[in-house]
Amino acid sequence: MNRSAYLTTGFAIKALSRLSKADIVIHGEENIPAGPTIFVINHFTRIETLLLPSYIHGLTETPVWSLADAGLFKGGLEKFFDLVGVISTDDPKRDELIVGSLLTGEANWIIFPEGSMVKTKKIMAGGKFMIAHPGGMHEPRTGAAALALRAELYRKHIFELAESSSARIKSVLKSLEIEDLSAIQEQSTTIVPVNLTYYPIRAMENIASSLASKLVKDISERMIEEIMTEGTMLLSGVDLDIRFGKPIKIDDFLDPKWLQKDMQGDGIQGYDLPDELRGKMRSTAHKVMQRYMHDIYALTTINHEHLYASFLKKYPFNCIKEEDFRRRVFYAASLISESDRDFSGGGIFLHRSLQDSQVHLLTDDRFKKYDNFLRLAIEKGVVRKVGNCLIKDRSKLSLPLSFHKGRIDNPIEIMANEVEPLMRLQKLLKSLSWQPAFLLKLLLARYLVKKEQTKYERVCRQSGVPLEKGSSCLGRPFLLPAFRRKKGVVLVHSYLAVPEEVRLLANYLRRKGFWVYAPRLPGHGTSAEDLSSIKYQEWVESVETGFALMSTLCDRVAVGGVAVGGSLALNMAAGFSKVEGVFAVCPPLTLRDYSVNFMPAVDVWNRMLNRMKGEEEQEFMEFSHGNSHVNYLKNPVAGVHQIGEFLDSIEKQYSKIKQPALIIQADRNPVVNPTGARKIYEKIESDQKEYCLLSFNRHVLVDGKKAHMVHRKIATFLEMI
Repeated sequence: MNRSAYLTTGFAIKALSRLSKADIVIHGEENIPAGPTIFVINHFTRIETLLLPSYIHGLTETPVWSLADAGLFKGGLEKFFDLVGVISTDDPKRDELIVGSLLTGEANWIIFPEGSMVKTKKIMAGGKFMIAHPGGMHEPRTGAAALALRAELYRKHIFELAESSSARIKSVLKSLEIEDLSAIQEQSTTIVPVNLTYYPIRAMENIASSLASKLVKDISERMIEEIMTEGTMLLSGVDLDIRFGKPIKIDDFLDPKWLQKDMQGDGIQGYDLPDELRGKMRSTAHKVMQRYMHDIYALTTINHEHLYASFLKKYPFNCIKEEDFRRRVFYAASLISESDRDFSGGGIFLHRSLQDSQVHLLTDDRFKKYDNFLRLAIEKGVVRKVGNCLIKDRSKLSLPLSFHKGRIDNPIEIMANEVEPLMRLQKLLKSLSWQPAFLLKLLLARYLVKKEQTKYERVCRQSGVPLEKGSSCLGRPFLLPAFRRKKGVVLVHSYLAVPEEVRLLANYLRRKGFWVYAPRLPGHGTSAEDLSSIKYQEWVESVETGFALMSTLCDRVAVGGVAVGGSLALNMAAGFSKVEGVFAVCPPLTLRDYSVNFMPAVDVWNRMLNRMKGEEEQEFMEFSHGNSHVNYLKNPVAGVHQIGEFLDSIEKQYSKIKQPALIIQADRNPVVNPTGARKIYEKIESDQKEYCLLSFNRHVLVDGKKAHMVHRKIATFLEMI
């Protein structure tokens, strides 16, 4: 081991890591102990051997060396590995170096308990940890456990000798090539489980693989595969979650009899233990190994592709409809991302993309989670599309993977294999996979309704709003069922109001045979102070959730709303073609369309915004042009600012609306300039659209005098689509 070269090479590795496009996120740094440590890590690529020592060194400020399979030390790599602190499993001084450095604290260690890279991610068989390998399945290695136990046994024995026999301690230290007792670390040895999860897993031709094919004669299939997979990860970008688990204290596993009996004879001379003692320690090492293997894979960072791949594998039929497939993944993703569920609170870890709302999986797929997975599955022949149905090739999900080509030929199977050890997740996915489609829809609809109502109750408690029956409950979202499930409507209330604002219209549409769901826009139904902290994206998400709910209950779903609620409905239609139709009552085009009754003069407005930027106390304005029964009586400046940002964001989106559309406006609207609604109508490029200008002198037209005229107009429009 070339210590000085190791430190120098560390700078080169850091430079290399900066060139990589990998997005590395470290979790659980607080779990790293101060004393001598063996980090046991799952092994999927050579990236771990190259980069991890440098990253962990940066966290601990202690050199980190690693143990690697002897088969890697070929073709000149042994010189490079020596520089980066890697020793071979066949090195005759392996145990001496590891145990000695753990005793003195000279270095921490990385050991891969699978024994080598597990490219197929297949580490379970018959409910036990069994590692897939070209030479056959085998149990994980107990080496890390055995070495940690030996180091801790030596440490305890040496300190006991120091108290009882000063003569013997000198010979023991000499046999271990340790100068004096002060060189021995007093802190106990620990094993820290570490999980590395890569997302996404892709293998494709890249610059590195092209160069290698041209420069290296008779390059092996194995080398091509590794360059394609790992080169793609480094060059094209991959999310790498490095998660440190709770440390395992090795002295908890030491048998007192080993110290009291086995170590009291001739004691230890050098780094060899008697065969009898080794045999006694073997079962304990196996127990420790089972513990850290469980902990390593319990730390897996679950991502969307784990869910898609697992559902494909578990779904009992060969054909699965795309909407049904997406719905099952959405339901699973929503369940495991809920903070009050057992899954996220009980040790299952989620990729950051699974920690927010998952409604995009059912609407516009704006983050391409489904589209990217589907393209890969089709490319690899795992599924083929026939209409709106995905036909599985079961052989691609059941035959043994080629160890050196699996990452290229069938990454879908590898994704599913990776989460196989997560038993609670597997139980959930199996249950959802076998649910009949009609029952799954009902379960999902009930879950979404309950989720939104529970969310409202929670924010009410946080805002100090009472939940007794009466005006305080008007913010609760509501669902009105009809006899048939042909058509549904998502009905969105206006800014500063609550779902109760659209109750009369909802009841009318229900009598006409429509299912109706009225979502609550976040910040409403509680307090104006609560609204002042809300971003407009949360309103958009609320409407999307409403659409996801109604699409599980009805064959066709339209969206509509009042004022800003209408603008949110138009935004939904612009971004998602499955919206069957859209209507908006008195929608504003821009913030400039609002009168001074809603927003102050420009100079006052600018002063308020400047105060906001200076983090001064929040400003509010009076608002008296709504229904005092359902509206806030004061309007937060921050809320007006969010409306402005939202309207700016959708101004160029109206041309994307191709569905039937109805725009209704009052000719004497006291809050919004009526000309804005006409401009919205002109921007919409639907072949079936209508602009209706009514003689009203109020802003909210779905409630109050002559509201039945508006109700009939909307119902007639919905019946025609």
